[in-house]
Amino acid sequence: MKLLSDKTQNSIQAKMGAFSENKYIKSVSNGMIFIMTPIIVGSLFTLLANFPVSAYTDFINAHGITEILNIPIDFTTNIMAVLAVFAIAYNLAYQFKEDGVMAGILALICFFIVTPLSKIKINNVATDFISFDWLGAKGLFVAILIGLLTARVYVFCQKKGFSIKMPDSVPPAVSKSFNALIPGFVTSILALVVASIFKLTPFGSLDQFIYTLVQTPLQGLSNSYGAMMVVTFAVGFLWFFGLHGSNIVLQGIMMPLYLSLDMQNMAAYQAGKPLPNIIGWQFFVCYVIFSGAGVTIGLTLLMAFRAKSQQYKMLGRLALPTAIFNINEPITFGTPVVLNPVIGPFYILTPLITATIAYVATAIGLVPRLSGVQIPWPTPIIFSGILEGSWRIAVLQVVLVIVSVAIYSIPFKKLEKKAYETENRGEDTAA
Repeated sequence: MKLLSDKTQNSIQAKMGAFSENKYIKSVSNGMIFIMTPIIVGSLFTLLANFPVSAYTDFINAHGITEILNIPIDFTTNIMAVLAVFAIAYNLAYQFKEDGVMAGILALICFFIVTPLSKIKINNVATDFISFDWLGAKGLFVAILIGLLTARVYVFCQKKGFSIKMPDSVPPAVSKSFNALIPGFVTSILALVVASIFKLTPFGSLDQFIYTLVQTPLQGLSNSYGAMMVVTFAVGFLWFFGLHGSNIVLQGIMMPLYLSLDMQNMAAYQAGKPLPNIIGWQFFVCYVIFSGAGVTIGLTLLMAFRAKSQQYKMLGRLALPTAIFNINEPITFGTPVVLNPVIGPFYILTPLITATIAYVATAIGLVPRLSGVQIPWPTPIIFSGILEGSWRIAVLQVVLVIVSVAIYSIPFKKLEKKAYETENRGEDTAA
């Protein structure tokens, strides 16, 4: 039995495959992944500076250790936009087989040109400075825009030969610098024009314009239950067709929005204020895609401990160690889930249910909102819940595992019965 015709399946795979390979989408996705290391480092320092144990926090506050721990936070998570603009420009230039480092440097220059300056007086001497406000999560959308546009102009100039060519005898490093002179002037002038135009508007800067009219509304929309359901459904639906839904939807489109929401929570957590957002990147990591897309930990446990067929028993026991660390490709492709009308609907349904339970439990206060601390993807559940701020989060994760087992037990019985009967007849179970 097929849910969709071969023609429809092939059409969906082709269109979504092309979307996931789009140079601009891929550059943003790869760029955001590049900066996850410093963000995680900053998150761990945030956790160290705000670990929820009174005796510990009293000690580090009394001895001035908190101020020291806050320094790495300022230069990791609080400069997220600066890191992102370089990484995105680098990746886009690389996609076009041009010098990514130079594109990244030019993007940094353009980013700082459009970023508004503030003034402060020190000993009656006026000094210009850039607020961390626009270097972190608030400036992320401008970083994406500047990174893509600067790299594209740089690539255009290089492809059209708008560069200064030096003789072969000139050292390569010097030659590269001269090659980038014209693109450097062009991109800097364009950034200056943009900054000057927006300075004349009521917004005062491109950053304020984007944040007010684009980023804030999108964050509000992405923080809603309905949007979460659409995103969750899209991830599972694409995986059903063999496409990496997590990469396409979460990392390719939603990651900047969800990271911004997490950074808002983390800033509030650091300041000891109420956390503003229920949903964020870590909400998905902790409740929606833990053990991998589809929340397949339930199916894995059923195979490992309830299966009578050797096929599924072996698959479950081999996949269980990786599932604990949130990797489920062995189950997804070994069952297989892809284009499987028996297991596929439950693969899509399970994360919708776990996301709903987690959202409601958070909204009514059964569990606290996640702190936004960026925990490495492979961190097992329970540990991730405790690191996100509460043992209650860890308990909810265990409950969601039980829910996953209950849901997957429905299709598992059918798959298991067929495989067991086939093995007893001595037939090839892969046929």
